[in-house]
Amino acid sequence: MAITVLISLYTTRLVLDALGVSDYGIYNVVGGAISMLGFLHAAMSSATQRFMSFYEGKGDLEKQKVIFNVSTVLHYCIALFLVIILIFAGYFFFKGILNIPNERVFAAKVVYGSLIVSTLFTVVSVPYEAVLNANENMLYYSIVGIVESLLKLGIAAYILHYSGDKLVIYGVLMAMVPLISRVIMQIYCHRRYDECVISIFKYWDRNIMKDMTSFAGWNFFGTSVSMVTNYGQGIVINHFFGTRVNAAQGISNQISGQIDVFSLNMLKALNPIIVKREGKGDRSAMLNSAIIGSKFSFFLLAIFALPIILEMPFILKLWLKNVPDYAVIFCRLLLVRAIITRTTSGLSTAIAAAGNIKVYQITISLMAILPILISCGFFYLGYEPWILYLVYIVHVIVRSWGVMVYFTRKLCGLDIRKFYLQVILPSICIVFLSILVSLWPFTEMEMGYLRLLSVISLSMLSFSSLFFFVCLDRKERNIIYGAIRNIKEVIKNRYNK
Repeated sequence: MAITVLISLYTTRLVLDALGVSDYGIYNVVGGAISMLGFLHAAMSSATQRFMSFYEGKGDLEKQKVIFNVSTVLHYCIALFLVIILIFAGYFFFKGILNIPNERVFAAKVVYGSLIVSTLFTVVSVPYEAVLNANENMLYYSIVGIVESLLKLGIAAYILHYSGDKLVIYGVLMAMVPLISRVIMQIYCHRRYDECVISIFKYWDRNIMKDMTSFAGWNFFGTSVSMVTNYGQGIVINHFFGTRVNAAQGISNQISGQIDVFSLNMLKALNPIIVKREGKGDRSAMLNSAIIGSKFSFFLLAIFALPIILEMPFILKLWLKNVPDYAVIFCRLLLVRAIITRTTSGLSTAIAAAGNIKVYQITISLMAILPILISCGFFYLGYEPWILYLVYIVHVIVRSWGVMVYFTRKLCGLDIRKFYLQVILPSICIVFLSILVSLWPFTEMEMGYLRLLSVISLSMLSFSSLFFFVCLDRKERNIIYGAIRNIKEVIKNRYNK
């Protein structure tokens, strides 16, 4: 993860330098949907993973083979549906919705076409992704993640010296990266895991198909609405403010995504454990895992995000040669939104593990549409583009701390009072206290490397200490003490040898 983050951040600098602000903005509003599909891909994978992990918890290999085959058929149907929708939507995008200079429309269409091809292969590979997650194979993600980052770095270096249309070649080459990783994943899974057997007629169960279709359908519905609204942010900003502001949005998404990678990968490792415990019928242990997941997901994002929020102007100045307008405030607000979201990360997995997600997905989906509509109203009244992120911060507070907590109580029996006292309130307190501690060097010292190091050091030290003593209970602290003792013992034994 550390290697991937560093490579990705440097790659973004090269790409922005090679394409320029305007073309980088075009890629983020058109080809940026490729990265958006990562969100869709993860959500659809979680639907299959839920069933795979559930029956792995029961120890039923034959059922896992059935789930794999049913899931394969299901996702080929979803891929065909998505491709048709994207082709249909593309007609309207390039007929007045997108604000793209006339001379760059052809390049934008090539990028969009590459997106459609990439989408097809990404979706049909979801069953393999689910198998890897259910088996908690983090080593695979580590290796392939580094390979993907190096490929993207190579593409960025290539387009710096490419003499033709840089945007076109960048869009095509970037669409090839997920294709390569998906081929590797399929070969690897078939060789390693017994449940990866393609035999549709032998491993077919109508009842499993019905259950998976219902669950995946509602999950896909909710994810699709969220995906459209996330992509809609770029279209709305593009319509009102043009491609240069889209470049600032692309930078903010890049920073937020890279900082959040530690938290997301921790959840990737924890999610199958939550579902397996539900599969074993241990609801109490499942909820306990979801609460712990919410705590540590919040910690792994906030410990990096808080000092970066304070020092964002200096960091962007160091990272990029040309910092787009609004990039600083976009990055800050997007990280605040991400921190709030992470406080309830484990609850969404608990709801999925319970299985009955219809009403939950409908509610979340209807709520997801509101911020776009409200933001459009503000833009018509002449407000600045950053108002979009303020609206989304309010939205995520209501969704995460209200709606999601309520449905976890209704579907899984969560003790709401306990969750607020153990997770939400302590998280809010330690964030504000950590920021107060970090404000001393931030206000008293001039911008530069010394202040950056001081803010990062004080923020991380104060936040980790507060998290350990305020957010964790005695049992969780004892687990960490035990882990530290084990590490010391391993080091001592190796040193003695």
